[in-house]
Amino acid sequence: MSEQNTPRRDFIKLATMTLGGVGAASLAIPFITSMNPGKDTLALASTEIDLSPLKEGQSLTVIWRGKPVFIKHRTSTEIEEAKNVSMEDLKDAEDDSKRVQDSKWLVVLGVCTHLGCVPLGQKTTDVKGDFGGWFCPCHGSHYDTSGRIRKGPAPKNLPVPPYVFLTESKIKIG
Repeated sequence: MSEQNTPRRDFIKLATMTLGGVGAASLAIPFITSMNPGKDTLALASTEIDLSPLKEGQSLTVIWRGKPVFIKHRTSTEIEEAKNVSMEDLKDAEDDSKRVQDSKWLVVLGVCTHLGCVPLGQKTTDVKGDFGGWFCPCHGSHYDTSGRIRKGPAPKNLPVPPYVFLTESKIKIG
């Protein structure tokens, strides 16, 4: 009797383990896919901005991933000032050409690298600091026309987000 039941028991064990594995996988797959970002979050991952309304010298603030992004249509004077800065004068030395894709457009995250405040300088009436860029009134950080830290406690330049030019007057951030 024992000889006849052995293959049957092996089959029942194998079938039970297989069903258990399939059941575990059917529970695990939806659980794992629920950890992927939602469609609303993925929609915020990139944003397209039309730059054509911005005249020379004007700025625009857009929100990307919950953070302000400063877009500045720089004047020829601002471009020359940014290019002619000595690297020894910079806390976080970075050439202007490495921070821009087109010299007339500066795109930076508008978050002070000291404590995460939003610097002033986007409006024409704002205090722009000692170097004509942005000024963080919380602790006195001064940024130049390329978003580089020049004075104050901030350790780093305003970060440049990933962006590409889709056309001459349209960019995609993210």
